[in-house]
Amino acid sequence: MLKHNTYFDGGVQSIGFERNGLRATVGVIAPGEFHFNTGAAERMSVISGQLSVKLAVNSEWQTFAAGTYFEVAANSGFDVRAVGGAVAYLCEFLG
Repeated sequence: MLKHNTYFDGGVQSIGFERNGLRATVGVIAPGEFHFNTGAAERMSVISGQLSVKLAVNSEWQTFAAGTYFEVAANSGFDVRAVGGAVAYLCEFLG
């Protein structure tokens, strides 16, 4: 079953799905800065574009290009901003 998700007045949209018992979403982040909270641990893979990420409140921004990924701990949060245009991503829930 596919589930369409829309966040931040359409600034982030995704399609949720399940494969082999694991949840995932694939989506697009429009230019802008957004904050996400996590329940489960996540692996965010950048499919297209560049995504700047701030993994903790006092951390520095890091940029991830297409073909790279970062992981986020459960019960935490992170900030993202698309660099130079929209960014496509795959989010895999790890637990």
